[in-house]
Amino acid sequence: MPSFIRPWRIPQVSSALLKMGIRGVTVSDVRGFGAQGGSTERQAGSEFCEDNFVAKVKLEIVVSKDQVEAVIEKIIEEARTGEIGDGKIFLVPVSDVIRVRTGERGLKAERMSGGRAEMFPSSASA
Repeated sequence: MPSFIRPWRIPQVSSALLKMGIRGVTVSDVRGFGAQGGSTERQAGSEFCEDNFVAKVKLEIVVSKDQVEAVIEKIIEEARTGEIGDGKIFLVPVSDVIRVRTGERGLKAERMSGGRAEMFPSSASA
């Protein structure tokens, strides 16, 4: 689920997703433009366009089908300002998931476990 939102809304969105139990979010700084054609700046009373690109943040999140609508609602709730340029959410189907470390596929690879805690268990649990 790639989503493009305003950079200053990332703390609210990521915090809300974590509270929902969503893990595995990738964030990238990107630039681009949509229907508005990019940003127009004012300097010394004159309008100019530096490069017609607007700074956004791209969130990439893979969730199960039963989580999709709740995640969409939460992103909209936390990212919306009501102004042009709030962003977009794209739904993209994922045909498979492969965990590189183990070669696991599908549901086994999808689960958000198997991190450092499982690789290096504490001596207290041994």
